[in-house]
Amino acid sequence: MQITEIYKSLQGESTYTGLPCVFVRLTGCNLRCNWCDTEYSFYGGKKIAPEQVFDEVKALSPAGGLVEITGGEPMLQERELVPLMQRLLGAGYKVLLETSGERPLETVPGGVVKIVDVKCPDCGEADTFRMENLATLRPHDEVKFVISDRVDYEFARAFTTQHHLAVRVNAVLFSPAFSKDASGGRDASKCLLDPQRLAEWMLEDNVPARLGLQIHKLIWDPAMKGV
Repeated sequence: MQITEIYKSLQGESTYTGLPCVFVRLTGCNLRCNWCDTEYSFYGGKKIAPEQVFDEVKALSPAGGLVEITGGEPMLQERELVPLMQRLLGAGYKVLLETSGERPLETVPGGVVKIVDVKCPDCGEADTFRMENLATLRPHDEVKFVISDRVDYEFARAFTTQHHLAVRVNAVLFSPAFSKDASGGRDASKCLLDPQRLAEWMLEDNVPARLGLQIHKLIWDPAMKGV
């Protein structure tokens, strides 16, 4: 497998926010979102056997716990990744998979929590979500929309309603996009959309979604890697 980094930190997004988590960041992505904050994972990394990846996870969290597989786009390495996720589940880990949903998700083991990031128009990668993946969503999965303006919000609201996401998954997440060049200050001023404005839109429309913030960027310098 081509791996950018493996580290332990607090989960910064999703309904698992705040929990200790081991992150396995795979190298490579076939999308180029305008606000992407992990462009360093597009290339490079190092080749590591899946068995070694498992051993590194176990060394960081020997008693089990939360593991997130992320990227890049992890499903580009589906052949090696699926057996690794199965092994992690078998060893008692709670496994999260962060994916754009552009790749097929039918082979993802049932016990894995899929956090599917449906791309909104302003990111530059709209219409890349594979609609067939809606059928793979399970009650424990989550769907996330990263929102940078009103057009993005209206897209996310319409998609959520049209596809009845609130009754299909554990959570629908609306998250303001964060400036990919942000550094220094650890506050919401680095968001491309003011979280207060997004909250007001959600309240006005009574959207069946929860507001999500990337808390790791409020705890550490937003430019810091490995957190």
